[in-house]
Amino acid sequence: MRTEQAAGIAAAPLPEFIFPDIKAEEKTKSHPCYNGCNHENARIHLPVAPGCNIQCNYCVRKFDCVNESRPGVTTKILTPKEALERYRQVKEEQPNLSVVGIAGPGDALCDFEKTKSTLQLIRQYDKDITFCLSTNGLMLPRYAGEITALGVSHVTVTLNSVDPAISAKIYRYIRYEGVEYIGEKAGEILLSNQLEGLKKLVEGGVVCKVNIVALKGINDRHIPEIAEKVKALGCYIVNIMPFIPVRGSGFENLPLTSLEEIARLRKECGQTILQMHHCRQCRADAVGCL
Repeated sequence: MRTEQAAGIAAAPLPEFIFPDIKAEEKTKSHPCYNGCNHENARIHLPVAPGCNIQCNYCVRKFDCVNESRPGVTTKILTPKEALERYRQVKEEQPNLSVVGIAGPGDALCDFEKTKSTLQLIRQYDKDITFCLSTNGLMLPRYAGEITALGVSHVTVTLNSVDPAISAKIYRYIRYEGVEYIGEKAGEILLSNQLEGLKKLVEGGVVCKVNIVALKGINDRHIPEIAEKVKALGCYIVNIMPFIPVRGSGFENLPLTSLEEIARLRKECGQTILQMHHCRQCRADAVGCL
């Protein structure tokens, strides 16, 4: 296995991909979200998963909002068959399309059957396309095996805390196994599932990225600890993202973390794990190159 390096910092070794004839390293080279030097390959996000099982205090999902460019937003929810047709159309227009991602607009694993059907249909059409999922990680332990079996080579998990007391400030509730949890109990369940799920994915040969939303005065001082934890699990890269205030959310009046503060956090955490510097915080229906 090869180990990537950036600014002198060794990234986690790239695991062997689930298919023996396709290396994770090659898949990562053509994945614009995981390879900051790749501005030639395009990606498409297919908005087939509207449901969500947690409520983040920084998130409001407005599906039909063409004037906003942020995660959780899309113009239209697609069925799996519509998603396949959308992929075929874009692939014809953009032959450099190399990655299909499912990033909501809710959670890809909350609506897993829709996510699964979409990937199966596209794989029947294109055996070489790279699959990527984004999730909050609550359902990862349940679906990690199926994710690997579907040929998903890259998974991003948003993990904003490794301390349930901090998580209690970030999440209004989680809904798990038919029960709604709040406070530190919600944080404990979410964190346990995120860590267990990441461990299973890494063991299964999936390249894992962890997204962290920097929330001033809440988790910003805690982020280096998150980086150390996910590095120890074998995650490949961390993406520290600035908070986007959204009207109507619990954190709509939260002070912003400056770009200078984000840069300092990335520099500090870069001593531990590879950092992503080129994230666009894309919509759930984004298309094109980064």
